[in-house]
Amino acid sequence: MRLLMIDLDNTLVDRDAAFREALASFLAEYALPADDLPRLLALDASGYTPRPDVARAMIDRYGAAVPDSAVHALLDHGAAERVTLPEPTHRALGEAVAAGWTCVIVSNGRVAQQETKIRTTGLDRLVHGWVVSEAVGHKKPAPEIFHAAASLVGAQLGGAWMIGDSPHADVRGAKGVDAHSVWVSGGLPWTEVGYRPTRIARDTATAIRQVVGVKG
Repeated sequence: MRLLMIDLDNTLVDRDAAFREALASFLAEYALPADDLPRLLALDASGYTPRPDVARAMIDRYGAAVPDSAVHALLDHGAAERVTLPEPTHRALGEAVAAGWTCVIVSNGRVAQQETKIRTTGLDRLVHGWVVSEAVGHKKPAPEIFHAAASLVGAQLGGAWMIGDSPHADVRGAKGVDAHSVWVSGGLPWTEVGYRPTRIARDTATAIRQVVGVKG
């Protein structure tokens, strides 16, 4: 079995763009300063800031002007309900499945949010399964989450591939379980020292096709 593990946020789906759109709508709805948008995006740090910390900072900043429930609703559902699966990625993923690859999403985050994204975009009908850190009890780059992904579909990690945008979570995580990796660079240079991805691709569709094209 050829196992292809793929990150969700900012790899399969543009989570940051969806969250930016949700934030802009939130600011407009409550007549808050539009120039708060960059500040909030920096606070969020592409989802890496713990949700309680983001909620606390926003509630402290806006006080009585915004109900606490609105902040929590934004963080729980804002990005999850707006993400889309780009057509080139959809096609490439379909090609991988048709070529015999077993595809599993490996994502840090909360189950409710990540499964909403997976089902909203139709990824649940394309991949063979998914593992989310909240359910596993371990976050990438911990080896346990990768072992859980392989176990889910009865695969081995030897010869497996991991595609993702995070050098630390995805590339370092793959290295830790002796899997190959493709870093989705978005055009940025690789700057980490001590480890490197097996391959680099500018976008996810190209990354998937690189893996599918590997012989043997």
